[in-house]
Amino acid sequence: MTRFTRADLEAARDRLVPDVIADGLHVLFCGINPGLLTAATGHHFARPGNRFWPVLHLSGFTPRLLKPAEQHELLAYGLGITNVVARATARADELTAEEYLEGGRLLAAKVALRRPRWLAVVGVTAYRAAFGHRTAQVGPQERVIGESRVWVLPNPSGLNAHWTAATMAEEFARLREAALA
Repeated sequence: MTRFTRADLEAARDRLVPDVIADGLHVLFCGINPGLLTAATGHHFARPGNRFWPVLHLSGFTPRLLKPAEQHELLAYGLGITNVVARATARADELTAEEYLEGGRLLAAKVALRRPRWLAVVGVTAYRAAFGHRTAQVGPQERVIGESRVWVLPNPSGLNAHWTAATMAEEFARLREAALA
């Protein structure tokens, strides 16, 4: 992986990272927003400490561990990636409540248009902020966007110490079973 300087990462602030998306996916995974390394590389969940890619593999969504640079291979498995808020920041706490709400509105429109079977928001706090559902928990939600069901997954950030890669993989696998049933 390319080594980025602090200046390189700061230059990526507010940069947009294109979605990995197609119509009719099994699951559209939705991160909170791109981090600076993700924005600098153009690859979702690029930070080495982020457990998204390992958990995706451990849960059986992918037959091998993909690297962030291989993100477009997800489409062949009926999977995609987007974000609640498109703007890159160093930390999610830099986002405003208004950005989350607007992001939720734009995400709902994207999901209604693209019609994935499941929208999987990785991060219960982001889901609560974007959709105003303050008591939401990890797991399937009652909310439906168009014909798409919603599942909230644990945040795969290395900062989320409440979940191990193994327990996250169990929750991701529950979604995989529902999505492929």
